[in-house]
Amino acid sequence: MWPGESSPGDGTDPQQHANPYRQPGYQQPNPYTAATQPPPQSGRDRRTRTVAIGMAAAVVVAATVTGAVLLGGGSDDGAAPDPTPTSTSATASPSSSADPRGTDGQQPTVAGWKVVVNPGLGVAFDVPANWALESPDWVSYVAEDDDPEDTPLVAMKAPAVLKKQWCTSDDDKDGRTEDTALASAGSRGNNGAKSTEEIARADSAAWVYGLYTQPDRKKVTTGPVTSFTTASGLTGSVATSRSSGAVRQGKCDSDGKATTFAFTNSAGDFASWSFVGAQGVEGEVPQTTVEKVLSTVRVFAPTES
Repeated sequence: MWPGESSPGDGTDPQQHANPYRQPGYQQPNPYTAATQPPPQSGRDRRTRTVAIGMAAAVVVAATVTGAVLLGGGSDDGAAPDPTPTSTSATASPSSSADPRGTDGQQPTVAGWKVVVNPGLGVAFDVPANWALESPDWVSYVAEDDDPEDTPLVAMKAPAVLKKQWCTSDDDKDGRTEDTALASAGSRGNNGAKSTEEIARADSAAWVYGLYTQPDRKKVTTGPVTSFTTASGLTGSVATSRSSGAVRQGKCDSDGKATTFAFTNSAGDFASWSFVGAQGVEGEVPQTTVEKVLSTVRVFAPTES
């Protein structure tokens, strides 16, 4: 699992998080406009956010994962790995050997790829066949390391992951190993934001900061926000953020990158698709692959409002 990942389980949430992403499509006001430097770390490893959240009638289980990295690496031909590590202290996540969710009638638009669907939000996109698909109730998010409430900075629902066990470590030497994924891609609602430009800039930066550079925002750079139209004719704004010189505190730490495409879904609400993954590592997902996945993003009638 990655920081803030959540999935349905068979127990109760031991962390009892009042997580705002219980809402359909994860629609909430944009919380990442603050540019203040967070206080020093309080003894907690950065990027340790993994919470199992039950959506609808699902029961949830919490898990903690260290050094999780969202997004993934792979090749342009779609033969890339698949990510989303699971902690040994957590209830096992849904199996990645098969599609754990329905596709709401959506079919992949790229031959040989898989379709990824967020039915509540009404968003679909395609990923290479070796990416794993999590359930519609699965949530991945990042929060400030020193925030006792684990308030999400940014999140994605029903993600696809690449190489769930890309890196395994026991940095705190407690005898429990944690898996780190190479990459992930998913969607979320962005009600409360002012524009697609704001979302593209803020979400991509929040992913890189939350997963790779905490507590240093200065190591995150965001490129220009540009207009983009997917193959389906969906138009919106896209931006890519990257880190450089991220402090490597553990075996699985690395620099990272994130691309966010923001748009309006068929219900007229702001929504976004994001990719986030390790950068400068073997198997890094090429930007050409990220853009190919991005080009498949499309919308349909959401099942929840």
